[in-house]
Amino acid sequence: MLEKRPADRAVGEEVPRPSGELAVLAGVQRAIARPAVVKAARGLSHFGEHSAGWFALGLVGAAVDSRRRREWLTAAAGVVGAHAASIAVKRVVRRRRPEHPAVTVGVDTPSRLSFPSSHATSTTAAAVLYSGLVGRNLVPALVPPMLVSRLVLGVHYPTDVLAGAALGGVVGGILRRRLTSRKRTRR
Repeated sequence: MLEKRPADRAVGEEVPRPSGELAVLAGVQRAIARPAVVKAARGLSHFGEHSAGWFALGLVGAAVDSRRRREWLTAAAGVVGAHAASIAVKRVVRRRRPEHPAVTVGVDTPSRLSFPSSHATSTTAAAVLYSGLVGRNLVPALVPPMLVSRLVLGVHYPTDVLAGAALGGVVGGILRRRLTSRKRTRR
């Protein structure tokens, strides 16, 4: 089935309906992309850009928790490392960002590369690493909103955010185990 193109297209010109991941992405946007949700998604986007917000939180943790300063700094560096790993994968895979008239892009991006989502990667790494330092599982509170925000803003396919979360979880998990084993050997 076809739908009419937006007004900037030739009158009567039709485009195919989105399918697969584009259909899921367009469906998410239709379902929840209200002004307040888009505004919140943009805020998350700016916070997570280049992992800067998560890195800054790690520095705050190091400043406040002087007893575990080294662990906080290592975790913050791990977040940046996870972000760097996602950039390396992006450059190998070279998947282009979603592009279809049914998908609205709600934020600028530093590149046209999509897979994996660096925001999802660094957010998941931060959630895993900082969970070990605060003694609470932060993953359910931090990761889903960031993943959904990337879809709301139309800058990633669903598999981009899932792969980013998986990559961040692996990097964060490996580093968290190392931090935990170092702490045990010092006792």
